[in-house]
Amino acid sequence: MRSQPPSHGLSRRQFLGAAGALGCLAGLPAWSAPVQDWPQPLFDYLASLARPDGGYGWPEQDRSHLTATWAVVGCHQLFQRPLPRPEALAVCVRASHPQQGRKPEYALQQFDFQQVQTLRWLGDKAEDFHARFQAWTRPVDYPRQYESGGNPPLPQTVSTVLGRALLGLPLADATPAYGPYLAQRCRANGSFNHLPAAEGGDGHAVVTWWALQAGQALGQEVRQPQTLMDWLRQCQLPNGGFTWQPKPALAGMEDVTYTWAAVHSLQLLGSQPRDVDACRRHLWSLWHPTGGFSDRPGWQPNPVATYYALSALAILAALTPPVPLVRQTAPPPPELPANLRAWSLQLEAPGQGSPAEVVDLARHLRIHLWGTKNATPAWVAECQKQAEAQKVPTRFFIANEEYGTFFTLPGLGRYSHISDIFAPGGADPGTTLAAQKNLTWEQFRAQRLPALDRVGGRVFWQFGENEEFVRLLLDDSLARGGYSAISTFHFGNPDFTTSQPFLLRYRQQIPFVALQDAHGGEAWWWSDRLAGFRTVFLAPEPTWDHWLEALRLNRVMAIRHDPVSSGQTWMHGGAPGVRERVISLSADWQWWGERPEENRRPLLSLVALRPGDIFEAERPARGVTLRVRCAWQTTNLGAPKDPLAELVSLAVDGRGILSGEAVARSLTAPRNNRGVRTDASHLWPLPDLAPGRHTAIAVARELASGRELRREVQFEG
Repeated sequence: MRSQPPSHGLSRRQFLGAAGALGCLAGLPAWSAPVQDWPQPLFDYLASLARPDGGYGWPEQDRSHLTATWAVVGCHQLFQRPLPRPEALAVCVRASHPQQGRKPEYALQQFDFQQVQTLRWLGDKAEDFHARFQAWTRPVDYPRQYESGGNPPLPQTVSTVLGRALLGLPLADATPAYGPYLAQRCRANGSFNHLPAAEGGDGHAVVTWWALQAGQALGQEVRQPQTLMDWLRQCQLPNGGFTWQPKPALAGMEDVTYTWAAVHSLQLLGSQPRDVDACRRHLWSLWHPTGGFSDRPGWQPNPVATYYALSALAILAALTPPVPLVRQTAPPPPELPANLRAWSLQLEAPGQGSPAEVVDLARHLRIHLWGTKNATPAWVAECQKQAEAQKVPTRFFIANEEYGTFFTLPGLGRYSHISDIFAPGGADPGTTLAAQKNLTWEQFRAQRLPALDRVGGRVFWQFGENEEFVRLLLDDSLARGGYSAISTFHFGNPDFTTSQPFLLRYRQQIPFVALQDAHGGEAWWWSDRLAGFRTVFLAPEPTWDHWLEALRLNRVMAIRHDPVSSGQTWMHGGAPGVRERVISLSADWQWWGERPEENRRPLLSLVALRPGDIFEAERPARGVTLRVRCAWQTTNLGAPKDPLAELVSLAVDGRGILSGEAVARSLTAPRNNRGVRTDASHLWPLPDLAPGRHTAIAVARELASGRELRREVQFEG
């Protein structure tokens, strides 16, 4: 993007040449002289992030991630330092797109750009990406169920333009669509944001940086370059760091990402920060003694913050450390109280269907706190009643997704999935604000949070792919209260921190939890997920107050172990020392073993249904109906797909009533209008059962192992 006078920026030809040769897009300064004698502690830190598959990962994570790999390679490129095993690294980069292997609702093209840029830094021409980027010739609307206007996040959108530039591909067929897209989002002061300027709201420093790069690639001129330079300089705070907008209405703290974006934007415009020395000092204050740089002073280091800080320091000619750097080992974590035990919790677990099967699942899977998603108070009370009658130590609580709640941040979008709450069972958590069509974050804070606070309830963050939008809300929550936890593992997404890796910057600032987000009508058909991931917290007892205390102290971890994780144990969250304590107490919460019979998931359910069982769909008009359900592998939305066990026989008071071919005939397996099976139950009515106590026994066979399963239930006639 050429500003006036021409010396304020690169020409399009110069830009494309630099992009192809140096990979200067998205953060590398346009210089090539290696920096000598950089302290070894930095490279020791980066080496500590290497993972067995050839890539690099986030601290405390065993798996590599594309974004972490991109950042580590970017750091080495800054210093022209070779990386070990570049060929294996290139293979890893090609295989590490977070959405690879599944069709997403919306393609996150920033990851495609990171793949190409990383490969180019490694000296790989990445020609196998040509067809992919040539196919993208226009912005793609974002799903309106998530952003009501269908506005895509700008950095994701323009990544296709920047990827083409890196690959040396022509842009003529993309210019007619992307040019107007950028022009619509440019404010009168030259800044950019996600929404068109006509919808209001000032710009955002990070969005502006991505837009300036894309505009440069397309040969557009900067609008109001001097005004934009002034706007960017006004984002600098007295401590030298930058925030996202001059005097923002919320979350006005500095962050290395904002500083990185502002410094690079000013360089593109031929300018620099208002106070260069203060900016240099601030960036060096982010160096962490355990290695690398952090997003803010006092936070833990991570590879992206390290790359952003070094990239900005390079532009400011300040890569030489002001004092000798010595990498230190992390101090031992604070001693945790000896009386802490590990307890299991499920957020937004099933909140409808059979209470008998819910209690059975809670018993087998040892779920101490069961958060019922959008359940009626009567259903929650019935589950609690049955649990207490059977001496199952599970407490049921409210964990609702408040569907239809959207709110707006000016210029950034109007998003849903922003109001997920939890509160004690039997409490009144207040009313959803879904009916308010122009709800703002301030209104949400003023009108929704007090009702939750009064009953000991909280709100947690579920999902959002617009990084700039999400970060403002989480940062404001840190400053003033708001979101008390961030979701990670999820039924429809193996790990939100994989597809939204920016969440990992908060890993020791806001607790991480797992989110069932249950769908479907029966808890039994949700057991794949219930036996796949959960939240574990440390406390003396699994009471509500102890749960809130664990949340406040970040003694909370999200854990996944299932076929989705390929039988590996994935863990997120926890203050220092919490992970080690949770692992040491695995006998308290682990739901799997080395052998199939050690998996605590029940494979057979037997329930005696009575006319008064109002929450049981198959309850009879009179007498008793026996219902048998075997375990099936299920779809993502909780529909039975493939059987894992089969019923062999059913007997009442020692008399066989189902066996052989009669078993198959007793199976009820209805399908909906889309042909999807909704249930798989064996039903046996006993309308004229004699008075007195009776015993039913069901026998099933696990298909994989052939082992026999047996369930018994006693009931009154």
